[in-house]
Amino acid sequence: MTPITEVEGRRLSLSNLDKVLYPDTGTTKGEVLHYYAATAAEVMLPHLRDRPLSFLRYPDGPEGLRFFTKNPPPGTPDWVSTAPVPRSDDPEARQVLAQDLPSLMWAANLVVEFHTHQWRQDSPAVADRMVFDLDPGPPAGVVECCRVALWLRERLAGDGLSSYGKTSGSKGLHLLVPLRPTPSEDVTAYARRLAVEAQDALPGLAVHRMTRSLRPGKVFVDFSQNAAAKTTAAPYTLRARSSPTVSAPVTWDEIEACRAPDTLVVLAADMAARLDRYGDLLAPLHDSGRAGTLPGD
Repeated sequence: MTPITEVEGRRLSLSNLDKVLYPDTGTTKGEVLHYYAATAAEVMLPHLRDRPLSFLRYPDGPEGLRFFTKNPPPGTPDWVSTAPVPRSDDPEARQVLAQDLPSLMWAANLVVEFHTHQWRQDSPAVADRMVFDLDPGPPAGVVECCRVALWLRERLAGDGLSSYGKTSGSKGLHLLVPLRPTPSEDVTAYARRLAVEAQDALPGLAVHRMTRSLRPGKVFVDFSQNAAAKTTAAPYTLRARSSPTVSAPVTWDEIEACRAPDTLVVLAADMAARLDRYGDLLAPLHDSGRAGTLPGD
């Protein structure tokens, strides 16, 4: 029988709680749901609220079928909010919003990575944050990503912009920059300019083009996730890896001190202690006083 639980007055059917989703650690689906409910929800929900979601689903774990979806899944409860996100192939398209704990837990029960746009539902294609996805090409890894991140931090600061880091939860690093509302196309153009500058300043380390032949041993500075249609792994989401890695906020001291590939691997079991120590390191993204303006705007 599928367990039924009540979350803030909403009844949820939770399935397959004993299923092992992460083979390296033996982490079960029940433990994944506990992570979201007991550890992540309080800090994660403000980063999800009002941002249309897309999901990478991996219901049988990372070694099983994985598929990306933007449309609300079949069977989405009527109490789960959705927002219109018109797309060229579907002008009536909608995407899920995780506005509260019941919605978060309903989505987590589907076994998903949470991915968000850089804009909110009331201002489509007008971003209030910018993202750089630093993606290493082997044999480069997170150590090299940190070197590029430090360069970008100084370059952004030169334009009066603050930046905050988080692990991708996969191989790389994300930098997030709070902005006053800015058209996504302008954010993308500025981010591309900085990616090109990073390649020029760090020619043996950074590359701004996705072409795979250019990427071995270098860090791809992916600026394209600022496009209005794109989404990026949300803070605190678990990733579809062999271990329950988290897209976890990290300090600049940790980035500066990174000397080994496993230095910035953060697992679900690590997060409670990190939150006790640091709180939400990305809380400044919610502070309009920290939001910057792109040069020329």
